[in-house]
Amino acid sequence: MREYSVPVLVDVPSSANLTDTVFQRAEREPGVVALRRKVGEDWIAVTAGEFRDQVVAVAKGLIAAGVEPGDRVALMSRTRYEWTVIDYAIWSAGAVSVPIYETSSADQVKWIVSDSGAKAVFVELASHEETVREVLPELDGLEHVWRIEGDGDGEGGGAVAALTAAGAGISDETVQERRSGRGIADLATIVYTSGTTGLPKGCRLTHDNLLFTARNVAHGPLEHLFIVEDRSALLFLPLAHVFARIIQLVLIETGTVMGHTPNMKNVAPDLQAFKPTFLLGVPRVFEKVYNGAGQKATAEGKARIFHAAAGVAIAWSRAESAGGAGLGLRLKHALFDRLVYGKLRAATGGNLSAAISGGSALGERLGHFFRGVGIEVLEGWGLTETSAPSTVNMRGANKIGTVGKPFPGVTIGIGDDGEILVKGRHVFKGYWNNDEATAEAIDADGWFHTGDIGELDAEGYVRITGRKKEILVTAAGKNVAPAPMEDRIRAHPLVSQALVVGDGKPFVAALVTLDPEALEPWKAAHGREGATLAELSADPVVVAEVQKAVDEANRSVSKAEQIKKFTILDIELSEETGHVTPKQSIKRNIVMRDFAKQVEELYG
Repeated sequence: MREYSVPVLVDVPSSANLTDTVFQRAEREPGVVALRRKVGEDWIAVTAGEFRDQVVAVAKGLIAAGVEPGDRVALMSRTRYEWTVIDYAIWSAGAVSVPIYETSSADQVKWIVSDSGAKAVFVELASHEETVREVLPELDGLEHVWRIEGDGDGEGGGAVAALTAAGAGISDETVQERRSGRGIADLATIVYTSGTTGLPKGCRLTHDNLLFTARNVAHGPLEHLFIVEDRSALLFLPLAHVFARIIQLVLIETGTVMGHTPNMKNVAPDLQAFKPTFLLGVPRVFEKVYNGAGQKATAEGKARIFHAAAGVAIAWSRAESAGGAGLGLRLKHALFDRLVYGKLRAATGGNLSAAISGGSALGERLGHFFRGVGIEVLEGWGLTETSAPSTVNMRGANKIGTVGKPFPGVTIGIGDDGEILVKGRHVFKGYWNNDEATAEAIDADGWFHTGDIGELDAEGYVRITGRKKEILVTAAGKNVAPAPMEDRIRAHPLVSQALVVGDGKPFVAALVTLDPEALEPWKAAHGREGATLAELSADPVVVAEVQKAVDEANRSVSKAEQIKKFTILDIELSEETGHVTPKQSIKRNIVMRDFAKQVEELYG
């Protein structure tokens, strides 16, 4: 087995816990701005002292409500300021936080709350409270349901204000005793996997898992992001997902000003107002930015200029990886920087120079495009079970197309079957109430089996080539990794999702969906105003456009792996339809179940 290790950079003492930095910073520099909170259309500064005081006030309320050390407290909310306050308050009370996606169904909420044994749950909106109360009679151990938004106030005065008042009689010393009583070995959170297959499993992450990860990432490969003056980041991914959660911790640990916005789809105005120095996203976010820019250019009659600029950006970035661009390419790049790239950077607030991508493979196309535009996307990789990251690229050593090297303290191995294995203090302590699944995931030698298939080069860079359970084997015995082809198909601006099929079948095929946002300017340009998604999925011109995307994907693989047929579904796959997870990953088993008829027709 091939291995690659990076030595530990920052050790974490046994007495440390996740709340330390909040209290130490408030004591050392109480007036420094730690967060900015959106109130109406304004971004209001929150100092380190004010943040600490709010965390303490909510922690007192939790203690007054009977929350004991080690108790689980669930949190169901969109990404917002109160999420971070409540998360740290739960830890300051000595308890364990259990995040729940705000899009979760009643059955999912019931499973997570009952499996974790949560004593209390925070919800954001009235609709979330209705979801919880729907299953409340079946949750024997749940004692409290607190709503973050109070009736009609819209400013988060509900749960925070109520708990602040309820905890008025609890002393600061009591909170300090609770807080300092937790060490790195103690459980900090139970994060449930997003459930692309079966029931979600609760990953037990300790203070050590999260703190070790946050400090070694922040002071290792991503240090350059956290030493710049006036550094800031805007969170818009769900904090219920471990990727956004670890970034929240990194921002607190490094004193980076943090902002929150709840809507991943309409983040552009907040980016322009907040002006972050870096952001984090999943590949679908970067695809939306790219496609949105192309759609805007098309609507303005500048499609040819945009596509030329995109081609130059990609070529320039590829040349930089190979030793540097020639004079002609540099001149074209400089021209398009004035005409196109500068406007794209301005749309993100104008201060953005780098971004972090995780959750799934970004793909070389987007990586080179954004670096060529002047926003370098540093792709990383990991799982909930590894406290989010295990590898990440770094500026000056960004090998686009890979997910980078292990961060300090991590060992990566490649098993005989190509599976990526991981060791390190960031690896979880097992699944909650599921010893059998834990034994399957962590072997006798301490390796965590990720389920991802990949490659490890001599310099330690990791390349993801697929999921172990998603490798297709055709009837002829050909192994096919669907992810690279799916990425190439999604590169077409009209395509939203692509799912390659063919396991046990005579040839490879694909299910494709269209992007409703991209279709609007396309319909106007092609005289199809008023056409429905169902009509467009059968439109010969649209089918021809998707065929171009499939042809491009086929050029990257052998003849036996090529997509012979495809069908365009007449719906959009989304969280609402149950086909996509909150981090925008396709639930393959659900799609295959719901569209079994369409798959069979491909082989009819």
